[in-house]
Amino acid sequence: MELDVRENLCMADGFFQNNEENQRKVIAAIRKFRPELVLASALTDRHPDHGRAGKLISDSCFLSGLRKVETKDDEGGFQQHWRPKYIFHFIQDRYYSPSFVYDISQVFDRKIDSIRAYSSQFHSRTYDKDEPQTYISSPEFLDSIIGRHQMFGKMIGVRYAEGFITEKMIGIRDLDAFVQLDT
Repeated sequence: MELDVRENLCMADGFFQNNEENQRKVIAAIRKFRPELVLASALTDRHPDHGRAGKLISDSCFLSGLRKVETKDDEGGFQQHWRPKYIFHFIQDRYYSPSFVYDISQVFDRKIDSIRAYSSQFHSRTYDKDEPQTYISSPEFLDSIIGRHQMFGKMIGVRYAEGFITEKMIGIRDLDAFVQLDT
């Protein structure tokens, strides 16, 4: 699975609200792209934006399935209702026991490179020494991310795993899927 598109809904960093105006923006995007699965921020986290965004996305996914909630597409036509089947919330700064973990061993280095690309926020060798160190700019913060993924990986017998929380019960159709994890 790869990212095919990135669209900015232009909500104010630090000050956006989970309100009708922003819900309609998210609903329109959900109806436009019609995802089966949505990955979202944690429902609560150290940074207030993360919890607000997680709740905004969760609420909007529900509302996007209601026919009477009307939104328009880019050409001004009415969009069809659509509700994603699953919403999985990342475990971010605060620790939560995951609903499930997903093996990310093959892409873990790419994930760390992506985090390091935000050198203005996270610790990097090129970090401006004149800037004050913050909670997330310390080398220990990145170490804690790596350690958490190693711990989740150990729980399922792989090198690295990502933990997710879901508000919806996940069902499986094939018990053979569990055999593949132990090989």
